[in-house]
Amino acid sequence: MCIHPAEPTLLIHPGEAERFDRGGGVTTIPYVGKWNSGTAVITTGQTVFQPGTGLPVHSHNVEESVLILEGEATAEIDGRLFDLEVGQATWVPAGIPHRFFNRGQDVMRIYWVYGGRDVTRTITATGETFEHLSEHDKGGAPAA
Repeated sequence: MCIHPAEPTLLIHPGEAERFDRGGGVTTIPYVGKWNSGTAVITTGQTVFQPGTGLPVHSHNVEESVLILEGEATAEIDGRLFDLEVGQATWVPAGIPHRFFNRGQDVMRIYWVYGGRDVTRTITATGETFEHLSEHDKGGAPAA
């Protein structure tokens, strides 16, 4: 089930947006997505990672930009590891395998923007592809 507000709006407050439980200590709060309007060309929101959690290696059909808002992140992009601190950002081209995980002792919060409305996620290990924030888009887990 995709989570989105009942009606499109131009102002979204984090406390008013529905949360999408990814499982394993990872929660996503979508702000603007394909539901927003026919003219929206991005999907955006934030994801909160509890200490020691992350997402599996995956890719998207669109590019993704990630800004670290809180905590200490490690990004694995195309097999390379990058440590990111608050205020730092990274960009991942469409089709490139990647993941983000919380390497710190506190909550990690990222702000993300996808360059498109119809975002899919393909899990590298299984090859399974599904719609972003659909009932199948879970996968939060300990960051091994």
